[in-house]
Amino acid sequence: MDSADPVRLLLPEGMSTLVPELDVRDLAGSLAFWCDGLGFRVAYARPEDGFAFLEREGAQVMLCRANGNWGTAALEPPLGRGINLQVTVAAIAPLLTRLDTLCWPLFRAPHEARYRVGSGEVTLRQFLVQDPDGYLLRFAQTITPGEPASSR
Repeated sequence: MDSADPVRLLLPEGMSTLVPELDVRDLAGSLAFWCDGLGFRVAYARPEDGFAFLEREGAQVMLCRANGNWGTAALEPPLGRGINLQVTVAAIAPLLTRLDTLCWPLFRAPHEARYRVGSGEVTLRQFLVQDPDGYLLRFAQTITPGEPASSR
């Protein structure tokens, strides 16, 4: 009897078991933002369907030109109200530089935040930005205790 995880057998190699799929109004504009601005890469795409699967440091997201297939209500900007997608990265500084080059506004400037995790605590350096459709994205790096501010 095969002891392999039946869920993993359904997924392509390297695909997470939870990957958000975001409806977008302009796929080309969204790809420019996510790839040029945030450093994601297209892992695979189906241009004929207006679809792209993106990846960055293990974070994954699918972008799909809005087509009504999964619509539960009218899509009115900003999209994704009520959620923010946290993406953990090695360092936020390169992302901030990329976004600055694009003159892309931040929703919330870089700041440090402490969160209780189990019986411990983690400190993150994070910022928030909205994509072209208004999805709120929070990029965070873990701060090592005693790390000098200049390396953040």
